[in-house]
Amino acid sequence: MSVRIAVALAATIGAGLLVSVEAQARPEMVGVRGEYSPGTIVVRTNERRLYLILDSGHAVRYPVGVGKSGKQWAGTTRIDGKYRNPAWSPPKEVKHDKPSMPDVIPGGSPRNPMGVAAMTLAGGEYAIHGTNMPGSVGGFVSYGCIRMLNPDITDLYQRVSVGTTVVVTR
Repeated sequence: MSVRIAVALAATIGAGLLVSVEAQARPEMVGVRGEYSPGTIVVRTNERRLYLILDSGHAVRYPVGVGKSGKQWAGTTRIDGKYRNPAWSPPKEVKHDKPSMPDVIPGGSPRNPMGVAAMTLAGGEYAIHGTNMPGSVGGFVSYGCIRMLNPDITDLYQRVSVGTTVVVTR
């Protein structure tokens, strides 16, 4: 084999590896211990991970952004609404910190922090939602909402329904 062919082959294989890594889905199948019922969403704030429990030994795991210091919470709630390309009205606390923010940011706007979908949580102003800032996923970044990559919220959105139990732990 000539040197040119070997170099071209190596470059092609290397490019193929790069493309295949980027194309991998973010959700991961992982093993879990069976303390939650199938269908439950478990958010582990300290890990910055969300788990959708599939059965007593398996879950789908997603990276998430969670509440900043002083904005975190723990408890059990339920999904009480599901919305595609939702408009967003900043909660009072966000408006207080950022008074120049508009009262409503339309769905689909690149400035809308809800991303492509949102699932609101009963009993408060929190949601599990997509993002317009993918680099923030994996950090302590929100006012208490659970932030996901847009492809991940799209995947989770299709797997769960209104009424799904959500457990948030620290």
